[in-house]
Amino acid sequence: MLIDLVPPFEGRHCETTTAGTLLRHAGVELSEAMLFGLGEGLSFIYWDSGSLDVPLIGGRVKPHALTEKLAAALGFTLDTQETSSPITAWSNVRRHLDEGTPVGIRLDCYHLDYIRTPYHFGGHYVAMVGYDEGHANLVDTAQQGTRNRVPLESLERARAATGPMTAHNLSYTLGPCAEADLPSAIRAAVRSTAAGFLNPAMRNVGYRGIEQAAALIPTWLERGPTEQLTRTANLMERGGTGGAFFRNLYAEFLGEAQTIAPGKALEAACQAYTALAPKWSEVADLLAQAGETGRQAPLDQAGSLLYDLAARERLAMESLHEAA
Repeated sequence: MLIDLVPPFEGRHCETTTAGTLLRHAGVELSEAMLFGLGEGLSFIYWDSGSLDVPLIGGRVKPHALTEKLAAALGFTLDTQETSSPITAWSNVRRHLDEGTPVGIRLDCYHLDYIRTPYHFGGHYVAMVGYDEGHANLVDTAQQGTRNRVPLESLERARAATGPMTAHNLSYTLGPCAEADLPSAIRAAVRSTAAGFLNPAMRNVGYRGIEQAAALIPTWLERGPTEQLTRTANLMERGGTGGAFFRNLYAEFLGEAQTIAPGKALEAACQAYTALAPKWSEVADLLAQAGETGRQAPLDQAGSLLYDLAARERLAMESLHEAA
């Protein structure tokens, strides 16, 4: 069976693409940038441990938090299921598909044979829209071809994978929704995003996390293989972030938001993020240079640039928090 979605939702980030697919089926049409903003997706985290060759950096909130916030903002019922049993996991998905409801799935994309450059990432999302005896029909990001078919055995391995950011065969559906007050939802999402960015529970998150990255990234060449720097740069710019480490998506959200909920703070923040987003692409380029050449200078430049970005994002978020 196959749920007909014409046209399919084409997105740049996996979790918003999945949510957009499910929402389109429910009759809700919103841009990917609006989904990202309403889901309070923007953040920053610097994560280090002794087992890592190079620390991990992230430009958004943790997996599934975006989906939870988005469902709440739009008034949708979110039904999330997890299980350690592959049989139950398949039953959870198949039941909804047989009823004509697409299902969001979290998995490790390494096991999906259509991924052009396989790598382990346990926080990847796809929408499942159909299946037959041997294959699953998935909707992924435009970068990954949007519509894809994978063997059911591969899907089972991807869902049951263990490791960083993996879940226990997580799947979800979006149920009946209330009527959303979009201007109010935008203001609430902006205020909450700003609060989390300015006053995070941990010092390695938000603008403080960017400052930490600024101080420590210049030491990364001491940590080991330079190919990790190249991979980090690639993920920042082309790893389903929409470019500029999710800042492009957030700038687009703010631009659209100010037409729905007009205000000087949103307008100013849109201008700020539109201007600073290319600087994140510069950081990614500098990390790539360091990875390719083994030179220290690009990392020192990236550190200086990140200090500037931390200050600029802090000012933009303070303005949003006070005015929203």
